[in-house]
Amino acid sequence: MNKRIPSDIKKSYLLWLVAIGAGVFEMAIAVAQTLSSGSEAGFGLMIQVGIRSLIFAALVYVIVKMQRGKRWARIALTVLLGGIGTVSLLVDPIQWLLEGNSLDTAFTGMTVFSSLFGISRFVHIAAVIAAIIFMYRPAANQYFNPIVSHS
Repeated sequence: MNKRIPSDIKKSYLLWLVAIGAGVFEMAIAVAQTLSSGSEAGFGLMIQVGIRSLIFAALVYVIVKMQRGKRWARIALTVLLGGIGTVSLLVDPIQWLLEGNSLDTAFTGMTVFSSLFGISRFVHIAAVIAAIIFMYRPAANQYFNPIVSHS
């Protein structure tokens, strides 16, 4: 029996896609910044972009499976993007603060690249947190009930 996709799952699905989009945007900013700095990135940069693109594609696959009610996908998104991914997004800012920098100085010397990156990172983290919340609301929990079949 197929069951209608709850609106919380639809919201979670869209928020996960926003998070992936933000990740792609952040990658594009990093590439643009590297290329504009005149550094010789070359082949290594292409490899990094290729690997990240494959990861983003795999994550979109998992997001689609979550929307279709696959419990393993919900768990994978929670652990991979909600846990490991969020920690990886927060490591650099936390490390920067631990090095003795303050939030007051965070805005000094901002460039267009760092401003766009910061805004994207905020959107990225907010989308992940909201996606997880929607993915575990009561209607969503019922949707992932193993008794219900999804196509």
